[in-house]
Amino acid sequence: MVIANIISYILVLTGALNWGLFGIFNFNLVSAIFQGPRAIGAIIVYSLIALAAIWLIISPIITNGALKLMGNREVRETNHA
Repeated sequence: MVIANIISYILVLTGALNWGLFGIFNFNLVSAIFQGPRAIGAIIVYSLIALAAIWLIISPIITNGALKLMGNREVRETNHA
């Protein structure tokens, strides 16, 4: 679940940066990479970003309000004599 959350954050940030570029400079980075907004690569990227956003909405509900970005770390006690 931690890996899914990290990947989702990266995808959502990518989408946010793309929207920022589009809003400020009228430049769509995803469309530029895939040579058009309706190219199959662009559709896949847009779909993955949408699924990542949905995951980030649902994930805290599944885990009772916790969105984990790090695994559980055990604290080990060491006896220093």
